[in-house]
Amino acid sequence: MQEKKSNIRMTEQRQEKEVLKAVVGRNFRETQKAVRELLLAHGIADAEADAWYLMEYVTGMNRTKFLLERQNQMEPAMQEKYLALAGRRAEHIPLQYLTGVQEFMGFEFRVNEHVLIPRQDTEILAEEAVKYLKNRETRRSGKTDRQTKVLDLCTGSGCIAVSLKKLCPGIAATASDFSEEALEVAKENGKRLGADVSWIKSDLFESVEGTYDLIVSNPPYIRTDVIEELSDEVRLFEPRMALDGHEDGLFFYRRITERASDFLETGGCLMLEIGYDQGNEAAGMLAKNGFDEIKVLRDLAGFDRVVTGRLREAKRKEENGHSSHHH
Repeated sequence: MQEKKSNIRMTEQRQEKEVLKAVVGRNFRETQKAVRELLLAHGIADAEADAWYLMEYVTGMNRTKFLLERQNQMEPAMQEKYLALAGRRAEHIPLQYLTGVQEFMGFEFRVNEHVLIPRQDTEILAEEAVKYLKNRETRRSGKTDRQTKVLDLCTGSGCIAVSLKKLCPGIAATASDFSEEALEVAKENGKRLGADVSWIKSDLFESVEGTYDLIVSNPPYIRTDVIEELSDEVRLFEPRMALDGHEDGLFFYRRITERASDFLETGGCLMLEIGYDQGNEAAGMLAKNGFDEIKVLRDLAGFDRVVTGRLREAKRKEENGHSSHHH
């Protein structure tokens, strides 16, 4: 079987070479068409869009300019770069890892293979958090006692923490991740977008100090056995530790909900992104751990996507000022 597989791969590579050789020195339009066909042949669902995005990325052309110049010959260096990227996209490497960017909440985030690519669905969590923060600011206007403090666990690219700080500049934002490489990406995003966030390397609450008014998280929540069924793009190229929620997918929700009350002010809010079928379990965990006003929000497709709850009363810390470390 392995033998046959590598033979197929060889044939594919030969076809690829043929296709790409055939367009050397040809115009923009013919080159783009060849790339679209190559991507289709490799089972890329958005072949048409991706052929265009890569063209835009390599040439900097918008559609109008492309329409005006599509009969012109592509410069060899530019064409070579376009074809090389197309070859990598044909291997199912996600488009965003090839271009290095993904838009989220209207901001452009840098991404690489160390971070999960920000999803549009996660904007539901970010929007809910913004609503909560803006509400809070309105209620507190005139009171200058202290900044509203927000913690983002499993921050990845930093897209949630940075967006919240950009959209609610008055907050004090802290974000943590267990991955050193992810934090590098997040810091870079904070710097590029001019968002002042405190970054901590931490296994969930491990190295977190103090209390917060809002804790948000998009933790890994895919069941281990389901990961193998995901698209090649996700399964082969996105960081496994950003996806894997252990056997039942709920591992991180247990850990977060059990300890969140140590790190939230009374009346503080916890907001979690969840998988499409995890609403009931996640809501149950919040209820069990001292939360009320629990809501499950749906995404545009009508699936469970976010669970939120308000902490009835905070567990008070020991007198010496730091939380008990019982795991």
